[in-house]
Amino acid sequence: PASPPPPPPLSFTPGWICPASSAQVHSRTVKADSYCSRILRAQSNRKEVNNEFRLRVEGDPESYQPGSTYRVSLTASSPSYFRGFTLIATREGAEGDRDEDYAGNFQIIDEEETQFMTNCPPAVTESTPRRRTSIQVFWTAPPSGTGCVLLKASIVQKRIIYFQDEGALTKRMCEKDSTDRPLLDCCACGTAKYRVTFYGNWSEKIHPKDYPRRANHWSALIGASHSKNYVLWEYGGTASEGVKQVAELGSPVKMEEEIRQKGDDVLTVIKMKAQWPAWQPLNVRAAPSAEFSVDRTRHLMSFLTMMGPSPDWNVGLSAEDLCTKECGWAQKVVQDLIPWDAGTDGGVSYESPNKPTLPQDKIRPLTSLDHPQSPFYDPEGGAITPVARVMVERIARKGEQCNIVPDNVDDIVADIAQEEKEEDDTPETCIYSNWSPWSACSSATCEKGKRMRQRMLKAQLDLSVPCPHTQDFEPCMGPGCSDEDASTCMMSEWITWSPCSASCGTGTRSRERYVKQFPDDGSVCTLPTEETENCVVNEDCLPSSCLVTEWAEWDVCSATCGLGMKRRERMVKMPPADGSICGAEVLEVEKCMMPECHTIPCLLTPWSEWSDCSVTCGKGLRTRQRILKSPAELGECTEELEQVEKCMLPECPIDCSLSEWTEWSECNKSCGKGHTIRTRIVKLEPQFGGDPCSQTVQRKKCKVRRCTRGQGNSEEKRRRKEQREKQRGKQGRAEGATEHPGCRMRPWSSWTECTKLCGGGIQERLMSIKQKFKTVQLSSCKDRKEIRACNVHPC
Repeated sequence: PASPPPPPPLSFTPGWICPASSAQVHSRTVKADSYCSRILRAQSNRKEVNNEFRLRVEGDPESYQPGSTYRVSLTASSPSYFRGFTLIATREGAEGDRDEDYAGNFQIIDEEETQFMTNCPPAVTESTPRRRTSIQVFWTAPPSGTGCVLLKASIVQKRIIYFQDEGALTKRMCEKDSTDRPLLDCCACGTAKYRVTFYGNWSEKIHPKDYPRRANHWSALIGASHSKNYVLWEYGGTASEGVKQVAELGSPVKMEEEIRQKGDDVLTVIKMKAQWPAWQPLNVRAAPSAEFSVDRTRHLMSFLTMMGPSPDWNVGLSAEDLCTKECGWAQKVVQDLIPWDAGTDGGVSYESPNKPTLPQDKIRPLTSLDHPQSPFYDPEGGAITPVARVMVERIARKGEQCNIVPDNVDDIVADIAQEEKEEDDTPETCIYSNWSPWSACSSATCEKGKRMRQRMLKAQLDLSVPCPHTQDFEPCMGPGCSDEDASTCMMSEWITWSPCSASCGTGTRSRERYVKQFPDDGSVCTLPTEETENCVVNEDCLPSSCLVTEWAEWDVCSATCGLGMKRRERMVKMPPADGSICGAEVLEVEKCMMPECHTIPCLLTPWSEWSDCSVTCGKGLRTRQRILKSPAELGECTEELEQVEKCMLPECPIDCSLSEWTEWSECNKSCGKGHTIRTRIVKLEPQFGGDPCSQTVQRKKCKVRRCTRGQGNSEEKRRRKEQREKQRGKQGRAEGATEHPGCRMRPWSSWTECTKLCGGGIQERLMSIKQKFKTVQLSSCKDRKEIRACNVHPC
């Protein structure tokens, strides 16, 4: 038997959508051979692949997590647009005739843009047919066991529908494999030691939008290796007080206290110092790292660190399992990190004022569609560029190992001794610069002395926790004590250079030192006690030159750190013999470089709320302030303490504005009673509740002269009535003789073009004489003209 013919293609035009319920989540009932199945079987009206439209799931995932909610967008690339659309989600291979063929549930974001389709409840369509370039809805993935899902979109553009089974209007996603979940029971033996290294990639070059140039940093990193019974933080969970303090203040103190209270559930506390600024090249500052251990029961690793400044944004790992399926220990784990929101503050930008979230929201990753003011906002919903990378490397294993598949032969080495690192008792709340190089030994001779190095306290995050010393000393021996010296003589310091031997031109100068102590064996000292070098004074020795002294020593550098200037001077001893002006330089200035400056981050209160706008309507200004909390002895703070921004209130009322009246027009009648007009135009329409416009056209009566006897009003009215009836009978004939007392007139001409396109103009038409009767008076038979207003609408 012949197969039944395929269903006819759907014909769509703008406005084809039936009205739907305004419910946010729609219940659905699908009948056999329903409208939904017709939509799924509809074919595109053109065969070539088009790239004008795109269906996208936020983050471009290849798989879905059952029960998770995703943001779905439908966009048109410029200059394209669409008037209508249909969005539907089905199981792969389904026909659409049954309820179970449809996967997940859509949720409406904007009821003015989208709604559920009445004829096909699982589908979403437009609320009103109009030009648009994008729409967004939420889609909640179906439960586990659904398999692969197809999200399909159709596009209505004018009278053309695009519906593609492949390409940019179809998105295929399969259920996320449950094997991706972290192992909770570990079968590995012995212990393993790891090094975790944190690479901060949050920089102005990679994340330029609103990048906080002056205060960017990573807070002190805090974490632990722990068992499955303890959760530091996790997506969908609620932040503890310790997580909150890290997220909002960058303080790890409470978090460390919470970790240590977990007792046997924690094996190692992981800590790294804060990083100011957030990013520096690795050849300037090595990436921070820390070491930790894991065993069979405490094989998970978690940590977090705050992006500063931010409302409550962090990066980190949560319950990273270092135990493998083969009962071994992972060799290396590398992950790129995107920021996540702790759910304790509602700010949307790096330096948003405090806005506590009560009750707390769940911990969630930031997305590129969270808020237009977010520094990570992307209207197309693309993935956020990672702000950091973490590398966890195994550096040792200890005890008998039971992994079935060894990593390599050298890896199975038992009882590897751990290298104990020097303990650093610096609290995490004290932020220091790096140590300076060691100074020279305080002893100038072969005697015991001491040398010093120092560092600068940049910030004290918790004033209740004291910060240790900023100077460090160690013993040293002065010069001349090495066996490699020419002798064991003890020498004095060099004495100042002598004056130059020449007062003009090139000469020599010398300096001396003496022997403080001769060798014990009575031998002669072989170290030099005098040095000589060339010197130049008054290079030009002509009679017109002047005699000057030697240059004095250089002054102290003008800067205590970084780039500065230094100067030296000399004096004129004798002016030129010929009485001319001395041309020799007596002042010399050059640059000098001191040790690197270390800026001191200011400890500031959060920004206050914005003040009220300075105006009651229209554009104005508003301000906010913050207060300096750090002690004055830390140095001068250059951070701004007040910010000003523009604000906009409802627009002020604007009244209608009119031009001046024009001159009165000529009378529209050549005799008898007529009228004349004058106009004015609307220069500015009323806005925001302003006073409306008054009249733009005025008329007044006019009378040029009396008409000839017999041309009274009644006769005129009768004549006009007869003329109208005659014209209606002829139905628009172009010509016709028009009677007029004393003469025969031609028909009225067409109205002339309006003198203005807008704002009130004038049109004219004429009636000319065709034939005069001999018995009529000359003055009673003349050409006639009529005038009327036109285009009175405002410009």
